[in-house]
Amino acid sequence: MSEAPVLLELASLKKSFSAPDGGRRSIIDIPAFTLGAGEHLALRGESGSGKTTFLNLIAGILAPDEGTIRIGGDDMAALSEHRRDLLRARSIGYIFQTFNLLQGYTCLENVLLGMTFGGHADRARALELLDRVGLSSRLGHRPRQLSSGQQQRVAVARALAKRPKLVLADEPTGNLDRRNSREALTLIRETCAESGAALLLVSHDPEVLGSFGRVRDFAELNRSIAEAAP
Repeated sequence: MSEAPVLLELASLKKSFSAPDGGRRSIIDIPAFTLGAGEHLALRGESGSGKTTFLNLIAGILAPDEGTIRIGGDDMAALSEHRRDLLRARSIGYIFQTFNLLQGYTCLENVLLGMTFGGHADRARALELLDRVGLSSRLGHRPRQLSSGQQQRVAVARALAKRPKLVLADEPTGNLDRRNSREALTLIRETCAESGAALLLVSHDPEVLGSFGRVRDFAELNRSIAEAAP
């Protein structure tokens, strides 16, 4: 069987932030990384290891200090902020650890707005996914009227609704109990498989990681972790 074409390709990726002593602290230093179209990969890493920064760089939410981030041939790192937003809306579904739901809008509106940014709001698709995450009776509820687990399920539906080429998932089951965690993870993986989307998930949960055929240690990719070790 031939290998899947490369969807995501990173090279010489670096990101640092200001340290309290006035210097710079390196957070990301990844020489190379690739992910094939339709491939599902989990990254194992502890809290504070830079995993969220890594995903934010891929999504174009943060700009790197150096390096390239190619998604389907487009270099996210070389684009203006506006064009990064367009590429993210068109090609990436992001399941945030902190949900990032719009508080003034209902469950259904949050999913539809996420689809609108990608160019087309499909109400039937939004309703289908919200039903699959068990929220068909909460369509008119706003985030503050939902539990943290229910908010996470809205975030999952929103990220998957527009059939992105790449799904980024930052501890997507961290606010769910075990049963809902397994159901949400199954939905994420099944929906990605149905649409042929690549999935890059980061977690420190052994049960989540154990459900993936491919798991890599984030510390193996990121030289900044090795440099910071005592």
